[in-house]
Amino acid sequence: MSSPEVEPAGSSGRRATSAGDARETVLGRIHDALADAPPRVPIPRDYEHALPPGTDIAGLFVERVGDYRATVHRTTTAGLTATIAAALAAQRVTRLAAPAGVPDTWLAGIEVERVGDDPPLSFPALDRLDGVITGCAVAIAETGTIVLDGGPDQGRRALSLLPDLHVCIVMSSQIVGTVPEALARLDSTRPQTWISGPSATSDIELQRVEGVHGPRRLDVIVVE
Repeated sequence: MSSPEVEPAGSSGRRATSAGDARETVLGRIHDALADAPPRVPIPRDYEHALPPGTDIAGLFVERVGDYRATVHRTTTAGLTATIAAALAAQRVTRLAAPAGVPDTWLAGIEVERVGDDPPLSFPALDRLDGVITGCAVAIAETGTIVLDGGPDQGRRALSLLPDLHVCIVMSSQIVGTVPEALARLDSTRPQTWISGPSATSDIELQRVEGVHGPRRLDVIVVE
């Protein structure tokens, strides 16, 4: 019977030393390669943070949202409920999810069943609803983007993603010109959903399919 091989004394130490030498060699070569690198220069961050004075922020937002194939309505505070009623009737909505923070006045007198989310509705239950109505945290004119952050009138993220229709109320005071302005208003610790039109994607043949990752229909009501 052959006896097991015995590792020569000191061999593990030599391997460790060899590995250490290789590391130092690699780091030395990197150091030498960077020796003649150009000095670091500050990155300019003097880009525009706002749109030019006099820009019709609300008008630009409406235009850009429409470019995304969303249905856009413009109304006043006095006409908001009637506009919501017309939008829901056009989409044949009978059962509508509404976060707890949605004002009762938005749906006052509208013949639609308001479905609450407390306790939270199951995913199948959300999917069976005709739609959801929410407010928003901020809207961006330059990109036509609406941002939700889970506020009382917006609810949890699933609430605005599973129903086929999303009716979003945007106050003119919530519309800013650019993304930097929007970021300044948002709390980075809150869950954010950035919406640019109805959910859509395209396959390799550029065939557009809507409703894959969220609502297939988006109605945006801008209140001025």
